[in-house]
Amino acid sequence: MIKPRILMARAVFPEVVAKLEQVAEVEINPDDRVWSQAELIERLQGKQGVFTTGSDRIDAAVLQACPDLRICANMAVGYNNFDLAAMTAAKVVATNTPDVLTETTADLGFALIMATARRMAESEHFLRAGLWTKWSYDMFAGSDIHGSTLGILGMGRIGQAIARRGALGFGMQVIYHNRSRLEPAIEQEMRARYVSKDDLLAQADHLILVLPYSAQSHHAIGAAELARMKPSATLVNIARGGIVDDAALALALKNRTIAAAGLDVFEGEPSVHPGLLEVPNVVLTPHIGSASIPARKAMAHLAADNLLAFFSGQPLPTALNPDPR
Repeated sequence: MIKPRILMARAVFPEVVAKLEQVAEVEINPDDRVWSQAELIERLQGKQGVFTTGSDRIDAAVLQACPDLRICANMAVGYNNFDLAAMTAAKVVATNTPDVLTETTADLGFALIMATARRMAESEHFLRAGLWTKWSYDMFAGSDIHGSTLGILGMGRIGQAIARRGALGFGMQVIYHNRSRLEPAIEQEMRARYVSKDDLLAQADHLILVLPYSAQSHHAIGAAELARMKPSATLVNIARGGIVDDAALALALKNRTIAAAGLDVFEGEPSVHPGLLEVPNVVLTPHIGSASIPARKAMAHLAADNLLAFFSGQPLPTALNPDPR
């Protein structure tokens, strides 16, 4: 029996590679370098499967140049690096890794809420620069988290996990906006109240973004939306770059239109808008929402399990489009 050939587009845990090597010929990326489109196409020649991350774009051009490709397994819950319509038309299966990173990403989201509200990065920089010579009554005085209003834009798995932390752990009033309203029983469990997007912007003391990226959600938060927020409010984005207009946010932070922001994702990442690097009232992390060892291992194994299921004729654990087999 001829083994399928799989490309690992990025470096991953050795035990995951070994798991795939039991049933397939596996080509790895030992330098963990992000390949250009031309390099990716070259390495995909003759490959039936590919293990991708969010940095690996699979679009119509790649699919046309790689006729043997049958499955792309993304080690991420998001899949805006996939042209899903083109993949479906080409009868290439796409998979992702939901659920296994929900709680870990919610932890990071809430950590950013706390760090942003309490000005932790700004005060640490102040201390490290040797500027702390005395105490003063308003030194890095931020805003409270307990008892405040938590606004959530996007109320999927991660949004709901953040709502539980806010309502049950910190006694926050939780409001949310979503494409579709949750069932009443889920709202009651989350202690969350559905509001319009305008009301969400106007009422939230701390607004966190947890919605998927799409053409419709591009720049969902721009200059107009930031202007509707409270001057004392904070904004946290753990969703995807492009949901926030980073240039508009940098200007809003500079002008104190809002108090502060915490960002784990950026437009054009790993590049960061220079204006965001120039303002003190922002906490910046390099897309580490799922970055715990258990979560990342679970993601890698789930992506591998999708590949193994495909090539063994089994149902796919987390398919994103129709399976043409």
